[in-house]
Amino acid sequence: MTSEVSKKRFTMPREIRIILSAGCLVFVFEYLVLPQFASARPAIHLLARLNPVIVILAILFEAAAIFAYVELTRTVLYPYAPSRYNTMRVNLAGLAISHVVPGGTAPAGALSYRIFNELGVPKETNAFGLAAQGAGSAVVLNLIFWCALVISIPLNGFNPAYGFAALAGVFLLLAFFGTILLLTRGQRHADRWLRAAARHLPVLHPDKISELLGKVAGRITLLINNRRTLWWAFAWAGLNWLLDAACLWVFVWSFGTVISPIDLLVAYGLANIFAAIPVTPAGLGVVEGVLIGTLVGFGVPHSQAILAVLAYRLVNFWIPIPVGGAAYASLQWRKSPATVAGPNGTATSPDA
Repeated sequence: MTSEVSKKRFTMPREIRIILSAGCLVFVFEYLVLPQFASARPAIHLLARLNPVIVILAILFEAAAIFAYVELTRTVLYPYAPSRYNTMRVNLAGLAISHVVPGGTAPAGALSYRIFNELGVPKETNAFGLAAQGAGSAVVLNLIFWCALVISIPLNGFNPAYGFAALAGVFLLLAFFGTILLLTRGQRHADRWLRAAARHLPVLHPDKISELLGKVAGRITLLINNRRTLWWAFAWAGLNWLLDAACLWVFVWSFGTVISPIDLLVAYGLANIFAAIPVTPAGLGVVEGVLIGTLVGFGVPHSQAILAVLAYRLVNFWIPIPVGGAAYASLQWRKSPATVAGPNGTATSPDA
């Protein structure tokens, strides 16, 4: 009887999860977002003076950032990557989910994993690729933030929030590179530890865990040995973050303030590092609060900072939700035969 009870996993009721999620959203919106709106009212007239060309430029930067993320996905799934069109639809669908569910990276990853499997990506390549994409992208963000911070601190002084974000990045890098080292150099030790742990969990089979570990280690070794693919992955991840930050910079500029790119990258990196804490969907409220406060600290007038951040979040956060929903609907409505790209990365799907 005891063993049967121990096998049952505790799951929080769906209604409780919804209530807690809604409560977090209301709290963040009430105490971080709403107080910012009142001081922006005197500057609402600036919206009428927005240059449409500048707005289009910001949207193009955001579209380019999404394209870079698509190329990052195709790089980590090499040589089994689906066509760019299919990969973009999957990425947009995952992006929409991550923007409406707290901790949305998990369900977004699960959705991407399922659809890529349907498109013919082998399971071990799929699992490793998506994990490497998320972790590697976070590592690149922290490197960008650190580089900007090293330049910014002598010019603008130190803020305690910078230290917290930098320390979080240190732990992330240690975990990331430590895992890679363990799986490539210490595979035998990792296999022994995982087998011992699997014996105590009835739902896991030691041999299957060992087989999966071997395949993941093989994928890591393949990626490390293929320096060209590895550098392209880091390049696409960096472009994704920098182009998204450029969208924010253009909106700040459009409201009348030219901010130093280094200062903007500090504010941008700080906001996105704090947004990784899974309290609200994609850091809703957290990103706005951190960005506005940091931009004001770098000399952007408060009202202009609010309008620029809200305009940026409209393009970065809200518009991808319906676009991603449409992308997911198209994937479900017209499921093409599962096809796999050849070793040269050329897709054979009719959608290619």
